[in-house]
Amino acid sequence: VQLQASGGGLVQAGGSLRLSCAVSGRTVSSIAMGWFRQAPGKERKFVAAIHWSGGHTPYGDSVKGRFTISRDSAKNTVFLQMNSLQPEDTAAYYCAANLFGWSGSYDYWGQGTQVTVSS
Repeated sequence: VQLQASGGGLVQAGGSLRLSCAVSGRTVSSIAMGWFRQAPGKERKFVAAIHWSGGHTPYGDSVKGRFTISRDSAKNTVFLQMNSLQPEDTAAYYCAANLFGWSGSYDYWGQGTQVTVSS
């Protein structure tokens, strides 16, 4: 399984970005996919995930109501729409795949895409 994240950039506070994670080797409708982020000097944190069924999308507390995870099965890609961005959202964002649903672990990771939010 290979993951290619893209879509990061520099945005002003209050702005929006959409991250993409192109998946190869497995279909996104058969695995769980997640987004995580890591700011410099801090631990990696969970942002959002989508179950293989598409019916369950948990979010980290700090992004609830602002971020939305979705997928396009035809493109085999998972997205993270980020609205109302704040400077504290600045981090490297990583997509990850869990081949066994919620009971497994995220064993495959993309290379990360940097999001920088200016105040």
